[in-house]
Amino acid sequence: MNSSPPRSAKPRDPLHGVTLEAMVTALEARYGWAGLGVRIPVRCFTHEPSVASSLKFLRKTPWAREKVEGLYLFMVRDAGRSGPGVL
Repeated sequence: MNSSPPRSAKPRDPLHGVTLEAMVTALEARYGWAGLGVRIPVRCFTHEPSVASSLKFLRKTPWAREKVEGLYLFMVRDAGRSGPGVL
């Protein structure tokens, strides 16, 4: 008997399938670089920010990536409460 969940089941991890680039791009679109720099005060968001430089930093810095993932999850949940199409 196979105990694995059916393939059509929704994964429990809300970040499943979401790339770091997609997270950074969505956060930048929602908050802007200045807003990101206020919420997560790291240099890649406050000094000459770009998606490429942010990805390079976040891939090397686990604590900063966790903060980005947390803010992304907050943004998604907040958009869910606000209604469809808010993201």
